[in-house]
Amino acid sequence: MAPHSEPETISKKKRLALALRIFAKLDFDEGVAGHITLRDSIDPTRFWVNPFGVDWQLLEASDLILVNKDGQVVDGDPCPYMIHHAVHTARPEINCRPLEIITQDACAFHNDIALYSAFRGIVLAADEGIAISRDLGQKKEALLQNHGLLTCGKTIKAAVWWSMSLEKGCHVQLLADAASGGRGEETVKVSDEDAAFTCKAVGTEKTGRYSAKPIFDMMEHESRMM
Repeated sequence: MAPHSEPETISKKKRLALALRIFAKLDFDEGVAGHITLRDSIDPTRFWVNPFGVDWQLLEASDLILVNKDGQVVDGDPCPYMIHHAVHTARPEINCRPLEIITQDACAFHNDIALYSAFRGIVLAADEGIAISRDLGQKKEALLQNHGLLTCGKTIKAAVWWSMSLEKGCHVQLLADAASGGRGEETVKVSDEDAAFTCKAVGTEKTGRYSAKPIFDMMEHESRMM
């Protein structure tokens, strides 16, 4: 059996393809920009990533490309991997303005979001990815000023859920800020104590994984119906 045809690799690649189709359905894609990376189950120093030029709605597991531990893409353009390579290297367990904790769902990110405010354009060099991974530390999310959101997870499902949840949290904060600002007031923040307590229930890897399960199940069903 070829290394990349073994069951665990095939299963993980299928989940990664499903994740990309879920993001497409949520309009998280932007032309050829945006990527999700997955640590290879055979060689943990290599990673699977979606290639440029393939619409996320149409992406299949067979379209994914493999990159090595040095950040060199085995087949394709290296640009999408510069951030991801540095983060995977710094965080071996991972397969702008900070968000304010104003809702129960936002408590999942209590003290777990990094802010990277040094935007230097499209990430084409490895040193920029290293700088981002350094600021990320052990947190599961990073807000990249003038760039976007970066999410980490030990599983694809957890990472997808945190990305969806953070995107929604940012949207809720914008709406709340606009509404309260129009009345000359401020939003009501969840206290650190309450946020920390709630985070223990809604901010765990297990919670993220199980929260995403119905979404993946539905996308798998829709994909079979196509």
